[in-house]
Amino acid sequence: MQENKLALFEEKEIRRKWHNEDWYFSVEDVVQALTDSTDVKQYIKKLKTRDKELNNNWGTICTLVEMIAKDGKKRKIRTANTKGILRIIQSIPSPKAEPFKLWLAQVGSERLDEIVNPELAINRAKET
Repeated sequence: MQENKLALFEEKEIRRKWHNEDWYFSVEDVVQALTDSTDVKQYIKKLKTRDKELNNNWGTICTLVEMIAKDGKKRKIRTANTKGILRIIQSIPSPKAEPFKLWLAQVGSERLDEIVNPELAINRAKET
């Protein structure tokens, strides 16, 4: 298992760790980076009350993973894999989250187009 890694989003650190064959990101770090909330734990609580479906699936979306906490000690941190983080971002009503939402919409639209016209997927694969 790989050690903790930091990703940067607009110069804000996002803790992540390779776990169970996937990258897991600190939910608090992502929400903090996208909202600049002064109390990120309260923000997450409100986010879950506003989005009942997110709240109902919170235990499935989020996983406790041991990481280096902000105080420098190893602790179990609430994390989500890429799919889970993108689901959480969908629920954040913040201007900083909009570029991610637009990107998700674009990628979704492209994949639907590829289902209708598989040649588009072949061309995309060749380009990458």
